[in-house]
Amino acid sequence: MAKTIYFVAGEASADNHGAALMRALRDSNADLRFIGRGGPQMKAVASDDFDNWIDKSGVLGLWEVIKQYGYFREQFRATLREIAAKKPDIVVLIDYPGFNLRLARALRKRSSRPFIIYYISPQVWAWNRGRIRKMARWIDLMLCIFPFEADLYNRSGLRTVFVGHPMVERLAAKKIDVTRNTNLVGLFPGSRAREVRKIFPVMIETARELRKSKPDMHFEVAAASNELARQMEAILDSQDRQLFAIKVGETSEIMQRAFVGIVASGSATLEAAYFEMPFALVYKVAWPTYLAGRALVKVKYLGMPNVLADKQVVSEFIQHNARAGEIAKAIARLIDDAQARQTMLWEFGKIIAQLGPAGASRRAAEEIFSYQPDDSE
Repeated sequence: MAKTIYFVAGEASADNHGAALMRALRDSNADLRFIGRGGPQMKAVASDDFDNWIDKSGVLGLWEVIKQYGYFREQFRATLREIAAKKPDIVVLIDYPGFNLRLARALRKRSSRPFIIYYISPQVWAWNRGRIRKMARWIDLMLCIFPFEADLYNRSGLRTVFVGHPMVERLAAKKIDVTRNTNLVGLFPGSRAREVRKIFPVMIETARELRKSKPDMHFEVAAASNELARQMEAILDSQDRQLFAIKVGETSEIMQRAFVGIVASGSATLEAAYFEMPFALVYKVAWPTYLAGRALVKVKYLGMPNVLADKQVVSEFIQHNARAGEIAKAIARLIDDAQARQTMLWEFGKIIAQLGPAGASRRAAEEIFSYQPDDSE
C-alpha cells in the first residue's frame, strides 16, 4: 500500500527544496503518494491532487501578512481539514514558520499521528529560542540545513539531524567556466515586488555614486521573473537604462561574471558566497516591519554568511543605514583593495564548507524513511 506524505511549503525557495526532496523520496521508494500545498515545482513532481498556492502564500512583511489575515486563517483551517480527511502517514513542513509551527501545534493537539517532520528549521534561534522546547512537543523530527542548529535543538529535546544545505547540490550544477569582468557589478534586489520597490532604488543611487569615480562600471540586475523585470524597468529613468541590463533567471550566471555585487538579505547572500562573488548586503523594508523585526531578532548579524562565521565578513547596510554613499565606498574597497577582497573570499570558503557536501535532499529522504518514533511517543 502506498505511503502518503502531506507537504506544506509557502515560499518559492521552499518550493525548490520541497521538489528536490520529493524527487529524492521517489528515487528511494516509488510507492509514495504526495499531497498538500506548495508551488509549481512541487506540483509537477506530485500530482494533480496538490495545491499550488505560492503566489498568495509567499508574502513578505508584517503589514502584508496582516492585510491577508483572513486568507491565511481560511487556508490554515482548510489544511487541517485536508489532513484529517486524507490521513497521511507523514506530514512534512518546509520552513514557513508563521504558518507551519502553528500547524504542527494544532495537529499534535488533535493526535499523536501522523508523524510531523520539519525540514529546513525555522530560525527561531534568531528571535525566540525559548520556543524550541515547545516545538519538541509538536514535532517528531527536525531536519536542519545549518550545523549549529542540530546541537541547539537536540539540547532542547527536539530530535534533530543535520542533513546539509540543499543549495550546494543545486548551485554546483550551475557552475560555469567564465572570467570575471572587472567592470561589472551585479545587483540582486530580491525576489519579491516589495523588496524590489524598497531596495532597487538604493542600488541605483549606489551605482550612480560608483560611476563618479569609476565611469567604466556597468551593472547587471538579476530579476526573478518577467514581472519583476518590468517593475525594475519602470523604476529606471531613461538615462539609467543604458547602464543597467536586467536579466531574468540568470542569478547564478551574473554572480560568476561580476567582479563585485550588492545583494538583498536572504538566500542569495549564501549563493553569492558559494560563487565567490565579493559583495555588500542591503536590507530595507517598511518601517513597521523593521521595528517589529528589530524588537524580536536576537542575533548580531542579519546575513547568513556573517551568522555562520560569527563575525562580520560582509558589510551590512540595514534600513536607515542603507545609504548609497556608504555602500559605494564598501564596493569600491572590494574592487580596489586586493587584500580585502581575498580575505572575504577566504572566509567564504570556510562558510560554505559548513553547509556540508552535495546530497542534502537524498540524506533528508533517508532520514524520513529511517525515522522511528521513540517508544514513549
